[in-house]
This record gives sequence, C-alpha cells and structure tokens, in this order.
Amino acid sequence: MDIIKKLGGWASELAQVGLSFIALGVVLEILFSGASIPFWPDISVVSNILGILSSLSAEGLLGLIALLFILHLFGYKGK
Repeated sequence: MDIIKKLGGWASELAQVGLSFIALGVVLEILFSGASIPFWPDISVVSNILGILSSLSAEGLLGLIALLFILHLFGYKGK
C-alpha cells in the first residue's frame, strides 16, 4: 500500500509540473506576442488549448462530460 501512495504522489507532482509548463507557455506567448522564443519549442500552447476546447464544445453533451471528468481528475472543487 505504501508503494501505491508513493506512486500516486509522484504522478500528482508530475501533473503539477506539467500544468506549470502549460501556464508558462501561455504567459510567454502573451508576453512575446507569438514571436519565436529562443528556449521554447516552436509550438503554440494557446492554439492547442483552444483546439481542445473547440473539440470538446463540438461534441455537445459528451464534451461536457469529458470536461467534467478532466476537472475531477485535477481535483477541482466548485465553489
């Protein structure tokens, strides 16, 4: 059981690091207005996020269920 808790904690921390990189990408794209950033790969984080959101919205109820599932995975507590 202790190993499962350690693996769960490790996965949670890895997800937090990933979310931090996504947030950094959004901020860098806003600051540099989409210009090429020397140390950042040639990807558009904002375009990728908008693509995911548009594909979820195009699916209607199934997209809403998927969005709720994703929010549940990240531990979002509605206030």
